[in-house]
Amino acid sequence: MQASVCGTSHAKIILMGEHSVVYGEPAIALPLPSVTTTATLIFGGEGQRLTSRYYQGLVSDLPTQMMGVAKLINALTAHFQGENDAWELVIESDLPAERGMGSSAATAVAIIRAFFAAYHMELSHSQLLKWANIEEEVTHRSPSGLDAATVSASATLFYVKGQQSQPIEMNLSATLVIADTGIKGATKKAIAEVKKRFDTHPEETRHRLNHMGQLVEETRIALSNNDLRLLGRAMDECQADLKFLGVSSKALDHLVTVAKQNGALGAKLTGGGRGGCMIALTATALGARKLAAVLKENGATATWIQPLKGDL
Repeated sequence: MQASVCGTSHAKIILMGEHSVVYGEPAIALPLPSVTTTATLIFGGEGQRLTSRYYQGLVSDLPTQMMGVAKLINALTAHFQGENDAWELVIESDLPAERGMGSSAATAVAIIRAFFAAYHMELSHSQLLKWANIEEEVTHRSPSGLDAATVSASATLFYVKGQQSQPIEMNLSATLVIADTGIKGATKKAIAEVKKRFDTHPEETRHRLNHMGQLVEETRIALSNNDLRLLGRAMDECQADLKFLGVSSKALDHLVTVAKQNGALGAKLTGGGRGGCMIALTATALGARKLAAVLKENGATATWIQPLKGDL
């Protein structure tokens, strides 16, 4: 094994289809390659330790909120028969946690890649996703698999739960602004709320989920035809559906409204909701920079700008 090995991954956002993807509808997600996570496995020392912004100490003492990571590391250690190996796993990430940008999946993918590289084992993409699901099932209960697929990809993905994701054509001249509310998302609560809506309002809920699936198809057309008007309208309609499902929040609604009032062609939450991030569509990079400044003046704690032109 090598003395020090790195595994990397990056952030993602869901452009269209969050929550409805859990119920069999398609979704479209974008990798954000400039927002990275790195896991470095350094052999030597005593015991098996983890160093991150949230925890420093023995893997065996990881806190409850990191049980997904603990289960993954234990499974990898057993797989490589490395129970007696001593190492430090250092995780460095630009991703804000619990903001709908795939932080847990990105961490899992980086860890898996580091372990496989350290033990000189080949890793197929399908194997990578299966391993990542070990962590994601603990963190998100019934994950769609979209996060892990996107944080390990280099292209925009069209995804249906249970099927292999497909890269899709991007022929768009536009820019996205991603804005963080500064409030942790609550994916588990949001998923539970959608299920509750299904129990209490089954027909309307199914209608909304089906509509979101239709919006994904419209978005796919918009991306390939450089149709900003269609994409913006789809984003706005999707936000209305997500509000009905009970997964938006006052902070998200506020930033969406500010974006629309300041020239955004479309705006919506991204990810699990109940906090986290929103996205807004602009025609130009200059417009995106101006909008990002306005969003920060109106409560966003951080912003990112992502061009939407061909390969990301």
